[in-house]
Amino acid sequence: MAGRPVTFRVQSGVHHADSCQPLVKAAGRGEVRLEALARGTYPGRRMPQDSVPGVRSVGFWDAAHDQSWGLPEHRNEGVEITYLETGRLGFFVNGQSYPLTPGALTVTRPWQPHRVGNPLVTAGRLHWIILDVGVRHPHQAWKWPAWLVLTRRDLDELTRMLRQNEQPVWAGTGEIARCFREIGNLVVSTDSGTSIGSRLAYLINGLFVCVLEMLRSRWVVQEPALVTAERTVEMFLGRLWGCVDQPWTLGSMAAETGLKRTRFGYYCKKLTNRSPRQYLNELRVRKAEALMRENPGRNLTDIALECGFSSSQYFATTVRRLTGKSPRELREDTLRLG
Repeated sequence: MAGRPVTFRVQSGVHHADSCQPLVKAAGRGEVRLEALARGTYPGRRMPQDSVPGVRSVGFWDAAHDQSWGLPEHRNEGVEITYLETGRLGFFVNGQSYPLTPGALTVTRPWQPHRVGNPLVTAGRLHWIILDVGVRHPHQAWKWPAWLVLTRRDLDELTRMLRQNEQPVWAGTGEIARCFREIGNLVVSTDSGTSIGSRLAYLINGLFVCVLEMLRSRWVVQEPALVTAERTVEMFLGRLWGCVDQPWTLGSMAAETGLKRTRFGYYCKKLTNRSPRQYLNELRVRKAEALMRENPGRNLTDIALECGFSSSQYFATTVRRLTGKSPRELREDTLRLG
């Protein structure tokens, strides 16, 4: 599922407000049943203003037959937990495939790129909840809403398990299945005058207790390195290839990670042995080489601008410094070497 655009400019896939459009259109055509309560641009009926703050979307879809759409790669505003009640479904996290079967539970964190469908959605019923915990980067501390009434110890344990574990798919339990079904029934009945806020908070609390108990019963490998500032920078650098055309500065790159410039520069140097500017320019030149290979006759100035260089002169200077060649010579070598 996906909602309104957030502050990320380094997107993996399409913007959040666009990524749910295939589902919305399919529901409009009557091809899939969509039952959801939502805030922002998440699809579904509008959630009452005073109900369960932080819940961005909760509900389910029911596809009676295989679909002609899938959800493209995106990231959500909060931690998303889904449960596949029936059917089979293609699921990808960080580019890795996790085929879902009935009873599968998935957990994706706010910064994790994922898509649904292989590439299309197949027949089945998928439940979900997206809960905003106030973070956009791995190193930031989660802030659970006040209506979540797990004890401090339990909530701290659940947070560590969700933040410090890379396994995105689990075998759900019967209790988790019951929680999602009851939440789905409540979502469907909201037009009948149900006191949605208190009942929804009650059911979601029960769901998170069941998720905690499920994780406690499994072998959960916790890796503290997954929630460090270094991890945040590493993920940013991994996505940078897809948006080298943006007018990045040291300040804007640091702001994208939620870090100060000095700290961002330190981790960039540690991870790449280059300064942020050096690493960005190397990516831009590599991107230019790829474009030269794809379209040998393309104008070099156009390639330079598409790769984020402010002028053909700066492009030529950077290429000469990094490769010892002019852009024209680089293209000739690139085409000759294939």
